[in-house]
Amino acid sequence: MNLDFSPQEVAFRDEVRTFIIENYPKELAGIGTREDLTRDEFLAWHKILGKKGWSVPAWPEKYGGTGWTSTQRYIWSEENARVDAIMPLPFGAAMVAPVIYTFGTEEQKKEYLPGIISGDVWWCQGYSEPGAGSDLASVKTTAVRDGDEWVINGQKTWTTLAQFADWGFFLCRTDPTAKKPQEGISFILVNMKTPGVEVRPIKLIDGGHEVNETWLTDVRVPVGNLVGKENEGWTCAKFLLAHERSGIAGVARSKRGVEKLRAIASEELVDGKPLIQSGDFARKISQLEIDLTTLEFTELRTLAAESAGKGPGPESSILKIKGTEIQQRLTELTLEAVGNYGAPYTAGMETDGSNERGVGPDHSNFTAETYFNMRKTSIYGGSNEIQRNIISKMILGL
Repeated sequence: MNLDFSPQEVAFRDEVRTFIIENYPKELAGIGTREDLTRDEFLAWHKILGKKGWSVPAWPEKYGGTGWTSTQRYIWSEENARVDAIMPLPFGAAMVAPVIYTFGTEEQKKEYLPGIISGDVWWCQGYSEPGAGSDLASVKTTAVRDGDEWVINGQKTWTTLAQFADWGFFLCRTDPTAKKPQEGISFILVNMKTPGVEVRPIKLIDGGHEVNETWLTDVRVPVGNLVGKENEGWTCAKFLLAHERSGIAGVARSKRGVEKLRAIASEELVDGKPLIQSGDFARKISQLEIDLTTLEFTELRTLAAESAGKGPGPESSILKIKGTEIQQRLTELTLEAVGNYGAPYTAGMETDGSNERGVGPDHSNFTAETYFNMRKTSIYGGSNEIQRNIISKMILGL
């Protein structure tokens, strides 16, 4: 593998870096890893990229993608990670959009893709239920055909940022008599303003509102909101999850996180010496960097395969497992590095107009909050235990 950029790629990197410096909203600098953002803050960079034509670089060109090579997409991720940019949320750009342009009708592509590109339409995901998480085929939310409409009833949970959503994509059971549970599921799009849709907040321990439970009571949507074939939504669901798991790896963000960790460990003192000089702590960082480099090469091979026309396959499970494990180790080491300063937490500190400051140095703010929040990564998108089963079956043939 040639790791050197060509002159053309260096020029592309410089173009991207200059564009980010000149156009990334100054008021959003340094808050890209926070979860307590407003709708406008989440979408600000997305809308700027939409006007530039850079909001959906992974899409095929004919649907609005950039046509970038795998190396250019890698450079794009790296440059945005350098400034902790708030990237377009995955629910529209990286999850439902590939399903629509792969399995949807021409009418659906024309109706839904432009709003995702521009950032004008926010999407949420209706997969998990109280009794269907890792065992997603156990979904009980039903969609019953009534003339030209589907009538949907059920409950979804952990619906991330649904309080801001305009549209949602939902897995619904359309054939309760199917021999296999996967055979009776359909993939249906729902306008979140439809009567009968209720989004109830799930308040987290830190007071944050990131996830919700979504109730659907006699929700009527047009039959044309079905993507793909009736009772074959499991094909769409698996396709979407493969794209989601590839994105969860977050290599560029983790590399940026390691840089921050090294800076923190160089400032924090233990017995009068910088923590980075501690052999044990330095070993932990070095092992993390080795694992991250290995993951980066795996991601580059996956990107190269996608550029050659191959969709993400079971290797996305490898990216998901290792990527989330690295993210959790990274946030754990960061919390360890700030020591006692990681313990105090006051909901709303330095947010919502508060002028309160953290107890310790600035780099200790939100370290505990981030650590606890990242415990979720090995669960969402299909738990890591399920991903190991997929690898055993699809790659190892066990």
